[in-house]
Amino acid sequence: MASNVETGRITTDIPARLDRLPWARWHWMVVIGLGTVWILDGLEVTIVGSMSDALKPASTGLGMSSFDIGLAGAVYVAGACLGALGFGQLTDKFGRKKLFLITLGVYTVATVLTAFAPNPLWYFVARFLTGMGIGGEYAAINSAIDELIPKKFRGRVDIAINGSFWIGAAAGSLLTIPLLDPTLIDPSIGWRLAFGLGAILAVGILVVRRHVPESPRWLFIHGREDEGDSIVRDIEKTVQSEVGADLPDVTDEPITIRQRRTISIPEIARTVFTLYPKRTVLCFSLFVGQAFLYNAFFFTYGDTLTTFFGVKQTGWYIAVFAVSNFLGALLLSRLFDTVGRVKMITGTYVLSGVLLGIAGLMLGTLNATTLTLFGVVIFFFASAGASAAYLTASEVFPLETRALCIAFFYAIGTAAGGISGPLLFGALIDGASKSKDITGIAGGYYLGAALMVAGGLVEAFLGVRAEGQSLESIAQPLTADGDEGSGGPTGRAQPAASPA
Repeated sequence: MASNVETGRITTDIPARLDRLPWARWHWMVVIGLGTVWILDGLEVTIVGSMSDALKPASTGLGMSSFDIGLAGAVYVAGACLGALGFGQLTDKFGRKKLFLITLGVYTVATVLTAFAPNPLWYFVARFLTGMGIGGEYAAINSAIDELIPKKFRGRVDIAINGSFWIGAAAGSLLTIPLLDPTLIDPSIGWRLAFGLGAILAVGILVVRRHVPESPRWLFIHGREDEGDSIVRDIEKTVQSEVGADLPDVTDEPITIRQRRTISIPEIARTVFTLYPKRTVLCFSLFVGQAFLYNAFFFTYGDTLTTFFGVKQTGWYIAVFAVSNFLGALLLSRLFDTVGRVKMITGTYVLSGVLLGIAGLMLGTLNATTLTLFGVVIFFFASAGASAAYLTASEVFPLETRALCIAFFYAIGTAAGGISGPLLFGALIDGASKSKDITGIAGGYYLGAALMVAGGLVEAFLGVRAEGQSLESIAQPLTADGDEGSGGPTGRAQPAASPA
């Protein structure tokens, strides 16, 4: 650690004080203010998937082909990858709160621009900027949530929040039903109104988000321990008032750290690739598997229904599919804190991968209803596993690198699966539609299945048993006195063990 960026050395009990808090209404404010961004992401992705037919006519839409629809999805994901990396670095440097306000602003403006797109090029650019805002949100929000939520509840809260993507997906699919009904709304403006609704929701979230404080953990690392202590005292006072009882005693040991205002990119790279190589492989495997599975299947699901099964209104199908995804994340989330991270992530990844492979084998015998039912079962498990990938990346690396690590794995995994997936499926659909043979897209199912099973097996061998552990015991801050890492070769979260 270079001395010219060190600002002091302190011993603090801020993490222990936050982790021992009981659940209260204050925590719900954090969940609503920060977690609801996934509803926006779900709304965005679903609207694009459901709008495939509306965007194709040149007279009322933008004259886009099936390949263009897939390209738009890839452009959105590319923007999300770059946004995650850029805003992720800024989140670790300037704080969680500044960035989760800025990224939401970027999303809002870009969504409005999408609604006013006069041609495909404008639409692609607006989708790219929208993706940048959402990608930045993933880094800023996941890091902030994990640093504010008590360790006992961190797994279930993080997974349920990430699963709320599907609330937006269900809402988006149902909204498109009246918005795309030419007897109710002019087809040339219905799809534009759908995008505008996302901006309205974002403004409402921004109002709540202004009351969410900066992460006290980030503050004490960056030489602002007095401000962090003041925030924690306010939180403690609020929680004690809400639960109507004295707070539990602080039992975890305080941590001694060397405060720094900046952490260099080379230091972060050393952390990810040298200090924690097994965790790097783990996160990459989890993100690639879930990103390909979801972005390949869901970005083009609506197009598959209309192209091969003649479905005119896909909203009802996508809504059922989305509800199953949310219920999976919600109902299974508690098990990640009780049964454990490794068992649950391994099980959900392998099971959903195997079921997707079976769906690929049976593709020629399925219709719109049975394909959707397959999706309902597969993604009930896959949604919880996919949400756990974000949980894993957000808790197994040191505090100073948390946001950028989330961004890094999101970008790498999503670039591998989220950009190539929609492009591959768009091309497969175009090719298969010429022969009217849906089995032409089965190869994409097999690839997604293989990557999910592989991710589950990597979790079985390299997974981190982080349930009930403080973030600082899973991976000590880089600035911790003695510069020790944690997490043994087996992946167990152990203070002062050798890094893995």
